Formats: sequence, structure tokens, C-alpha cells
Amino acid sequence: MAGTADELPTADVVVCTYTDQRWDLLVRAVASLRSQTVAPRSVLLCVDHNPELHERCVREWADDGRQPPVQVFANRYPGRLGSARNTAVERVTSGVVAFLDDDAEADPTWLETLLRVYAEDPRAVAVGGAPLPRHVVARPDWFPHEFDWVFGCHYAGLPDVRQPTRHLIGANMSARSAALRAVGGFHSDKHDDMDLSHRIAAAHGVAAVVYEPEAVVYHHVHPERLTWSYFWRRCYTINRGKVRAFDDMGAAGNIRAELEFAGRMAGTVARRLRRGVTGDLASVRQAATIVAGLATAGVGHLRGRLDLRTGRLPESLTVGLAAR
Repeated sequence: MAGTADELPTADVVVCTYTDQRWDLLVRAVASLRSQTVAPRSVLLCVDHNPELHERCVREWADDGRQPPVQVFANRYPGRLGSARNTAVERVTSGVVAFLDDDAEADPTWLETLLRVYAEDPRAVAVGGAPLPRHVVARPDWFPHEFDWVFGCHYAGLPDVRQPTRHLIGANMSARSAALRAVGGFHSDKHDDMDLSHRIAAAHGVAAVVYEPEAVVYHHVHPERLTWSYFWRRCYTINRGKVRAFDDMGAAGNIRAELEFAGRMAGTVARRLRRGVTGDLASVRQAATIVAGLATAGVGHLRGRLDLRTGRLPESLTVGLAAR
């Protein structure tokens, strides 16, 4: 096991942002990166197609003399999150690149915990942690914790201890820089975390993608993400778009994780209904939500397959680094 920070690989941390409506959250995100027990070599702040926000970020952080330095730059390419992250990866000089969402705040030990996985396990090529939800409004009792992936957070069913996983979560993930470049960076705007996980696993084996739940960030959950409308639309659109993303991955893509999740939900629904018999009405509502979420996801998958067959594809892919 690694004993000191000197034995850990170096890391740059990427934060992508696109709207000044998240300004206060972005300020807290950057501040959390400047309070790490193991500091990143640099914070790479990529502003996605918003010149006014770019100028504001430059005024706030560029050349402020504090450590670690914050490099502020604009997304160079068409597309959204995937291309913004690719723009940032081009500037990475460290052995590891980590990614934090602009509406997430890293625990002080976050980066150190991620980097220790690389130091202790030479098989690790991509490592992700747990984005824990930070709710600003009361969580509705119909919303099952198994579906916290809807708003980009750790969800019930993910490992409680460090182990290989099929999918990392984009708000809190990292990769060896050379390996990320070797797979062409990010190829998807809406499924960038899934895309990275599958391509790394295909290139280096399933043990190369590791989930470390002790690496914690606190992910702001915007109020609209706890509404029924957001829930079902997210279940539908994510699974519709996944079809095209998997097709773009070729042999690297598969839906095993989705099938395993659906299989686990059958038992979860049964347990919720048994609790409902004793008068726990919230469990009944959660069981109904799980069934509705799975059904909506299934419809989205079928629509995605039809899109692929007919060529009517929603825009969700970006150009990987290897093709630039």
C-alpha cells in the first residue's frame, strides 16, 4: 500500500461549466479543489460556448497567484460536455486526469482517495467515486434510491467497498491520462462516463474500471430533478441515446449493466410491496416508480433501436480525440 502523498501519481482536475446560473456552485467547486489533502497539479476550467461566462471566470481565477493554479479556457470544438472535456484533456500534463462537475463539491480527501487506488492497484486505469446527493428541497417519498442515477448520484446497488464496476459516474471520475487519450478521449456528450468505462474495460479488462465509494463529492440536486416529469423523461432519453452510443463503441459496448440492474429491480419491487402490506405506503409508491422507470427505459431503448435502424438519430455523440 502507498504510504505517503509522494508515492501517488500526479493529477490535474477538469471542471466544465456552461451557465452563470451555476456561478455560486462553480465557485464552491473550485474552492473545494484548492482545499484537497493532496492538491491537483492544476485545475483545468473549460467554459462551454459561453463567452460572457468565460470572461467572468478569467476575472475570477486567471493569474490570481493561488495554488493550485486555475487555467481558464473555452471549448474548442462543436458539441457540449464530451467535447469540452476533450478540450481540457489536451491540456493535461499529469499522469491522471480527474473530472468534477461544476455543481459538485469535493470532500477534502477526494483526490487523495482516487489516487491511492492507482498507487495500490496497477490494474486500475479508470477510477470513480461516489457523488452523494445534496438536496436543496425535500426528497419526495416516491423517489427510490435505486434511481439516484437519474440526477447523477451514487445509487442503491452500487458497491459499498472498492471493486470493479461497469459504469463510472461522470460527476466524480478519473482515468490515467495516456489511457484516456489512447481510446480517443470522449466520444459522447450525454453518455461520456459510460463511453469511457466501456472503452477502458474493452482495452484493459473489466478489472481496469474501479469504483471507490470512499472518494466522495457532494452533488447539488436541482429541485426540478426531483419531479416526476424529469424522472420519466430522463429514464426515456438516457436509454434512447444509449443505443446510438453503444453502436458507436462497436465491440466495446454492451448492455449487461442495464440488464443486471433490471434484474435486481424485480427483487426490489417485491420487497417494497411486502413492506406496503404492513402499511408503508411510501414503499408502494417507490415500487410503482421503479416499474414505471423500467418501462419508460424499455420504451426509450426500443425507440433508440428504431432510430438506429431508420437513421433518425438524436445528436449525442462528439468526435473523439483520436480523430482530431
